[in-house]
Amino acid sequence: MPRGSRCGPPWWHSRFRQRGFRVTLGRDALLNVLTRAQKHLSAEEIYLAVREKYPSIGLTSIYRTLEILIRMGLVQKFDFGDGRSRYELTGTAQRDHHHHLICTQCGRVIDYRDFMDEELEFLKITERGLAKKYHFDISGHLIQFYGICDQCKK
Repeated sequence: MPRGSRCGPPWWHSRFRQRGFRVTLGRDALLNVLTRAQKHLSAEEIYLAVREKYPSIGLTSIYRTLEILIRMGLVQKFDFGDGRSRYELTGTAQRDHHHHLICTQCGRVIDYRDFMDEELEFLKITERGLAKKYHFDISGHLIQFYGICDQCKK
């Protein structure tokens, strides 16, 4: 049976063991919240969701756990200009690579995945050029577009 099914541990358990970390109740609860999330959550939103099931887990533990998960590459941290960091699970098929469109009026964040071939080619050329110019091994990129969404334009 595949990892993460009802009979086996979630996929992240092996990642923790590979890096010498224990899977704690708080880490497991936080990753379960991010797995179910339909938007980019703040630490406070994650805390409130975890607290429903595990009231003994504090906000400080959530922040510490998020930092560990970022260093492990399981979670990505974003700044969308609203004064709060937002977090998103990475490294799974349902969380494929995407960019963000951010409305500067209402704060709406749109995940942009439907890349055109020309965009993909441009990014590959840009990454190769930057890697060569600066002798830098690029492992990924983050692109955010800011503007006004269709709902705010009305």
